[in-house]
Parts: sequence; C-alpha cells; structure tokens
Amino acid sequence: MPDDIKHAPVPFTPNVEVRAEDEAETIQGLNEQIRLIQETTAKDYGTAVRGVHAKGHAIVKGKLEVLPGIAPELAQGLFSTPGSYDALLRFSTLPGDLLDDSVSVPRGLAIKLFDVPGERLPGSENDTTQDFILVNGPAFASPTPKAFLANLKMLAKTTDVGEGLKKGLSATMQTLDAALETVGIQSPTIQTLGGAPNTHPLGETYYTQVPLRHGGYIAKLSVAPISINLTELAGSKVDTSGRPDALREDMGEVLIEQDSVWEVRVQLCTDLEKMPVEDTSVVWDEKVSPYVAVARLTVLAQLGWERGLSEHQEQAVAYSPWHGLTAHQPIGGVNRARKPTYERSVQFRGERNGCPVHELRAIGDLPTQGMTID
Repeated sequence: MPDDIKHAPVPFTPNVEVRAEDEAETIQGLNEQIRLIQETTAKDYGTAVRGVHAKGHAIVKGKLEVLPGIAPELAQGLFSTPGSYDALLRFSTLPGDLLDDSVSVPRGLAIKLFDVPGERLPGSENDTTQDFILVNGPAFASPTPKAFLANLKMLAKTTDVGEGLKKGLSATMQTLDAALETVGIQSPTIQTLGGAPNTHPLGETYYTQVPLRHGGYIAKLSVAPISINLTELAGSKVDTSGRPDALREDMGEVLIEQDSVWEVRVQLCTDLEKMPVEDTSVVWDEKVSPYVAVARLTVLAQLGWERGLSEHQEQAVAYSPWHGLTAHQPIGGVNRARKPTYERSVQFRGERNGCPVHELRAIGDLPTQGMTID
C-alpha cells in the first residue's frame, strides 16, 4: 500500500447509502424553501438569482492537470489517467440574497470541467462536464437532509431582513464565533448565519464536505492553494468597511497580478463508522486518512470580475454535483436531497428570466459580451 494511504479504503457499494423513511417529504420541504428564497429575491432584484450562493465574487477560466504516478486507489474516474481539462471556477458566498460583504458567511467554490469522457450520472447523459461544489470548511453544517431543511428555513427567514440588521447580526455572530473558538468550539450554524471570519477567499482551502464515489471507493475532495500569492493570504482579513463589494475588489487585485495555483486532493474513506456517509457533519480524520494531491488547478492572470460581463456569465452557467461522471456520484442523504433542489433552482432562474439555462458544452460557450448594469 502506498505511503500516503495509511489504511485500506472502503469499497463503494450501493448499500453504504441508507434512506430515511421521510426523505421524500424532506426533499419537498427543501424545494419549497429554495423557491421561497428565490421568489423573495426575484421580487427584490427584478431578476431571478440562485437560491443559495447567489453572490459571485469571481468567475475565471483555468486548467486542471491530472498528476502522473497517482496510487491506484486514488487514480479513479477522471483522475485515472494524466490529462488536461478546461475549467470554469466561480467563487461565491452562501446566502440566496446579494449581501454587503460586511455580512460574513461561508465562501463557496464551484468548478466545472469540460470534455470529460466516461459513463454519466442520470440527468447528465448528454453532457460532457464534471462539476465539483466546495465550501471553505471540512464538513457540512447539517448532518442529515432534515437538519439541512431546518437550517435552510432559518436562511429563508433572514432573506428579506434589512441590510443594516444583517450587518449588525453578522458582527455579533462573528464575535460569538471568535469567543467559541477560543474554547475550542466551532459552530457551523453560527457561521452559516453570518458568524464566519471575514477572511480572504483566495487564501482558503475548499472541501466537498459531503462524500462522493471515487471510482470503486468513497472519498471527499479538497482544493487547496499552493502558489505563494494565495498561501500568503491564508487567515488574512478583508477590510469591508464602506466597501459592499470588497471581496470582488480584493480578489480581483490578486487574480490580475499573477497566475494562481491550487491542488486538488482526495481523502479516501477508510472506516464507515468514523467516516460516515449519512452524517455529513462529521469531519473525517486527516491523521487516519490524509488528503492526497491528484491534480493541479491553474488560473492564469486575468480579470476576476468584469462588471456587466461577469453577471451575464453567472446567469448563463449552472453548477450541480450531479453534473458529472458515475465514477464521482454524490452519495448520502444530503447529496440525494441536493439533486432536485439544484434542478428546481436552475429551472426557476430560467423561467423567471425568460432564458433557460443550458449546460455549457465547452468553455468557449461562455458569453463574451456583457449586459447593461444600472
């Protein structure tokens, strides 16, 4: 067994997934909450935006290079052979409304890879893309779909709350979160509601948080910065005072200056009790099963955000963990619940904006002409 794989990985079989009896009812509730959020924001903005991760801070083109010499247990799916894929990266923040950046919440990174061969997941048979959805924390805030629904209800209730109140709530939550961390406690719920430290998104490591098939095994993925221009930002705070779009501005300054590089890493499940599939709030122990590099993701120096064009590009693209290969099938209740909610969110955007969102065939299909922004 290779040195970077300390214990034998658990083989994937369909019976690692266990459905709750009320899962269909919970999914219906999630769909209702997403629609409630989108109805509210569409009324406020005059256009439909995403039900979650509505505000983008950078949308950039890159290239993913699968590394040579990967151990067989890690060389699975699209990582099975060395190769190169065009990539489209979108950095965002969690809520379904477009907030002032002083309201600090978890950051997201969505990656779309193009021209990926292989057997496809149901619903994406005619596509050639592979999406990975990641957040800057190693585990999901909710252990189960039912708990996910409870958290989404809280987000829905705060969606139409005034901006000033949200800023105040975020400042209070950040103080509370910092106090909890001094005694070794982390609260994903507090961070979800605005208590996340307001750190630079480009210095963060991002995680799928929820398990995926990794060919014949089970894994979580991470995307970690490795170029100096990114690693030096780790833990650095963003000054958002009087700057509603501070994240776009600060990220743009870094992305335009020089190339940015991340590693894509895989953490294999080696114990289903300690690394459960159906409880997504559990952090898998990296001492038992470390994240191991399988690919490198490079974004050449470019504009991170171009007013008018980037908004148009965001509306033209949809990300879902269910866009992809069977070899990277999302597994577990939270993932099963995400499939219909992502589909409904995209459908709502297309219907309300009068323009269906079609899956891109190539990175060249991304719009190159902007739209007028008032």
